[in-house]
Amino acid sequence: MKIIGLVNVASLAAIVGCLPMAATADSSPLDGTAWVLTSLAGRNVSGPAVTGRFENGQVGGTDGCNRYGSSYTVTGSSIRIGPKGAATLMACPPEVMKQAEAFAAALAGARTFRIAAGQLELIGADGTVLSTFAAQSQSLAGSSWRATAINNGKEAVVSLVADTTVTISFASDGKVSGSGGCNNYVSTWKADGNALAFTPPGATRMMCAAPGVMEQEHAFFRALESVATMRMEADRLEMRTAQGALAVMLVRTPNP
Repeated sequence: MKIIGLVNVASLAAIVGCLPMAATADSSPLDGTAWVLTSLAGRNVSGPAVTGRFENGQVGGTDGCNRYGSSYTVTGSSIRIGPKGAATLMACPPEVMKQAEAFAAALAGARTFRIAAGQLELIGADGTVLSTFAAQSQSLAGSSWRATAINNGKEAVVSLVADTTVTISFASDGKVSGSGGCNNYVSTWKADGNALAFTPPGATRMMCAAPGVMEQEHAFFRALESVATMRMEADRLEMRTAQGALAVMLVRTPNP
């Protein structure tokens, strides 16, 4: 199994913590909102999703290549976003890097913002719309996901065993179901803001002989029970423990 390289949570906190903090807590319509970039300088964006979440004077997300974080301040419809700090330092294809640079410039150049009809516009000093975002739903109800990495309980987050699929679907009645890679399972879920919790899963009792499959399934069930928070960005979902450790990483799939 392949170990996935991830930024240490403590290191990430240290990087973001080095950024200047907003002078006052933000109470604007931006606070607590999450967005997905749809256009830059009037042109539709393509490739990996670019996201932004505004919370407690900080904005962060992914620029399509790397994680970023910065401070922001709002006065009425005026906005100032501090220098973008990269929390990861991956190299991506040239077109992705170029778009990431244009996104950073749009954040830095924003002087006012406008929210209307589920869209956020960041506007430059001359009135030009620098970037447009669509609102990101934070509701899990009715969504389905496929795991891409699981905490194996041995202080490592690993990719899935070859030719296995681990899934989870959230019903609006508080039930959750899916495949652990061998057995089907059911559980219940409860979310409150970014807080998320599952009851211990109940599963069928098949035995799969392929190496590592049963161990992976048991690790997934343990990881679900350890989940305390979640973060949804575009088509990606991270579930973390109360200590901030990554429990499960998932990507959105069409509903079954």
